[in-house]
Amino acid sequence: MTPASTTHLVLIPSYNPGPMVHETVRAARQYWNPVWIVVDGSTDGTAEVLLAMAAQDAGLRVLVLPRNQGKGAAVLHGLEQAAKAGFSHVLTMDSDGQHPPERIPAFMAESAAQPGAMILGVPVFDASAPSLRVKGRRISNWWANLETLWAGIGDSLFGFRVYPVAALRLVMRNQLWMRHFDFDPEAVVRLCWLGIKPVNLPAAVRYFRPDEGGVSHFRYLRDNLLLTWMHTRLFIGFVLRLPVLLAKRAAERFKLQGGRSSDVDLLR
Repeated sequence: MTPASTTHLVLIPSYNPGPMVHETVRAARQYWNPVWIVVDGSTDGTAEVLLAMAAQDAGLRVLVLPRNQGKGAAVLHGLEQAAKAGFSHVLTMDSDGQHPPERIPAFMAESAAQPGAMILGVPVFDASAPSLRVKGRRISNWWANLETLWAGIGDSLFGFRVYPVAALRLVMRNQLWMRHFDFDPEAVVRLCWLGIKPVNLPAAVRYFRPDEGGVSHFRYLRDNLLLTWMHTRLFIGFVLRLPVLLAKRAAERFKLQGGRSSDVDLLR
């Protein structure tokens, strides 16, 4: 049995994922302990099965929200509970089987080695990936990198990543947004603004067909309009922060060139 971590947990937000969620949870539990699921108002019967699984597994906890609130809201609920339980980091992953559970230990190890950073998955696509979505994400990635002055975000949309709990809670509590599909890209941009370093690791992603049990809640028009509004407000925030971001970037370069720390502090 995998020893339970007291600092890092796997957090899986879930909304009507279909039967694929059961295999996702079993696989995650194979590689990590503990694993928490936040059922975001699902109506497909998966909550009951997950609760039954948790009753037989001390390393699995299921949190059930009474109504659907959105991915970001589900993650925030899990973060609040994780903080109360004393966890410092969470690895988020989707419940539909797209993310690679076998990469959990490597991501957790990197987070333990760099606890002040966020460990971001960079998707490695195979032939199952829809071409439109693969190409479309390049737009969001370009904007996210512009909004952070190319701080090093490998992929802004891929939800397989490890967050420092305290930093992400701080960012989300100060925002009215970040509660739906816009959560993943806005989280990494705002964490970069906060000074959280992005560290990128590759992770394979697989898209399942409906006959394979795949369930997608992505709606091209709706979700792209949501992303457009998100990047609009982020760009406004970027412009307002630009002098500070430039000063920090200059200070970092000065430090790398051997400047004294006291001199660097003058630039902050």
